[in-house]
Amino acid sequence: MLDRRREFILDANGVRAKFGVSPESIPDYLALVGDDADGIPGIARWGPKSASTVLAKLGHLENIPDDPERWGVKVRGAAALAHNLGERRNEAMLYRTLATLRTDAPIAESLEDLRWTEPDRPALEALCEELGERTLLSRI
Repeated sequence: MLDRRREFILDANGVRAKFGVSPESIPDYLALVGDDADGIPGIARWGPKSASTVLAKLGHLENIPDDPERWGVKVRGAAALAHNLGERRNEAMLYRTLATLRTDAPIAESLEDLRWTEPDRPALEALCEELGERTLLSRI
C-alpha cells in the first residue's frame, strides 16, 4: 500500500499494523468505515476498531453473519452494528467495489504510449494565441 502523504510503502505486515486487517480486507474495511477522500460514506456506527476486529476474524463482508453472536468476536455495540450492516449490506458491497483497485481493466495504450513527452510547442503557441492566454507558455 502506498502512503502518498508520507511517501512510503506499507507491506502486508505494515497494513496489518496500521489497519488491523490483512491487505485483502482493506476494501471491506473501507466499505464499513468509509473513506472521505474517495467519497465512500461507510456504514453508520462502524468505526476502525469495530471493523478491524470483525474483519480480522471474518475477512470479508459476505462472511459477516446478520447475527452478531455468530461473529466469533466481542465488539462493543455489536447488535447496532449488525442491524446497520443488515439494512445496508447491498450498499456496503457497492462501497467495497468502489474501494477495490482494478488490475484487469483493459488498457489500449502501451507504457511507451503513456510516457511523458514535451508539448507540441507550435500547436500550444497557436492554441494560446487563439484563446488569448498570455501566461501559460511561460509556465511550461
